[in-house]
Amino acid sequence: MRVRKPWIEALRDSRENEKIGEPVKEYQKPDTTPKTMADSYVRLVLPLAQDPWLLDTYANANGRLRIGALLMDLDAMAGVVAYRHTGEGVSTVTAAVDRISIQNPLYEICDLELSGQVTFATGRSSMEITLQVAKVPAEGKHIAPEDIFMTCAFTMVSLDPVTKKPVQIAPLKLESQADRALFTRGEANYKNKKAQRSSHILTKAPDTQESEEIHKMWIDSLAYADKRNPAIQPANTISMSNATIFSTSIAQPQYRNRHHFMVFGGYLLKQTYELAFTCASAFSHSRVRFLNLDPSTFEEPVPVGSVLYVSAQVTYTAKDEKNGGTKIQVMVNAHVRNVEHAERKNTGTFFYTFHTDADVSVLPQTYSEFMKWVAGQRRAKRLDATLQSDGRNQHVLGGTATGATE
Repeated sequence: MRVRKPWIEALRDSRENEKIGEPVKEYQKPDTTPKTMADSYVRLVLPLAQDPWLLDTYANANGRLRIGALLMDLDAMAGVVAYRHTGEGVSTVTAAVDRISIQNPLYEICDLELSGQVTFATGRSSMEITLQVAKVPAEGKHIAPEDIFMTCAFTMVSLDPVTKKPVQIAPLKLESQADRALFTRGEANYKNKKAQRSSHILTKAPDTQESEEIHKMWIDSLAYADKRNPAIQPANTISMSNATIFSTSIAQPQYRNRHHFMVFGGYLLKQTYELAFTCASAFSHSRVRFLNLDPSTFEEPVPVGSVLYVSAQVTYTAKDEKNGGTKIQVMVNAHVRNVEHAERKNTGTFFYTFHTDADVSVLPQTYSEFMKWVAGQRRAKRLDATLQSDGRNQHVLGGTATGATE
């Protein structure tokens, strides 16, 4: 459902329309009658344990699941869920990935159930779509919280296909206590995103504690750089400037969205995730484990045929008090240029967190790097608070919420 016609046909039609002057399309306004969460619910099964050729698409070099491939599927599924809620008359785009978290690490190959539904919509142009990946339960059984491998939330926005301006969509009609719990959580996420803007590093300067921490790191970096000082930079402390890698690629039509001339968001997620994974692994000299993607925004679309530049940098590390080892936060910036390189547009910034058993730390040295470190610490604290809240309010899509009844 991601594409509607072969690329060559879409390209030919576009060129013909340019010759004759593309006619104004009629815009069919979406039905704004309130809809239930069940109206948009989508479920599909990936029989990875049964189909080795399908598994071939999702396996990494170690024979485990390739997270990047799943991220592509989840973004595509978010689009399917969105269109079930809005109808086909609008253009729906991924505005943000609000969170992607590993709930229970998966160390085996098994059949996976991907499911999702709209969980927050008030009738404005945007909606929150909650998705989950879980082990397929035994016949006659329901998914248990411990079977959930991954959860995520996307913010999708509906636009007029002609003017590209936001349009109103149907609000949600809540039918059960489980629906109300999911809606309340979506509403809280919406408010939290607004509140986070006030704590952005460009808005809020480092407080007293943060200033003391970065001052100590600055003093340490000066000592390490001074040949007359006996202090030696520990081998497991890496300068932030040495914790960056880059990637360049051309956006090919095989990864286009249903509107044909832009790359779909799932491809950008896969590219940024895999570069972040590589960056964290190179930094720690270990095979890292993905923990979560912090709220990230898609700023500009990626046109088919453009050149995609991606950079990944470790900007924050902290000891993992619960599991030992270290948490590594990687900031990934993506921008595009046309082939002639006459223009440049930022497409998004993504924040991935990984775990390593190694004891490593990143050392900022410039003012810009210190501000990245402070921003990373703030994100880490928000994440810990969010995970604690989610742990107390665990829900299973398409089933009964833990602690809630119909």
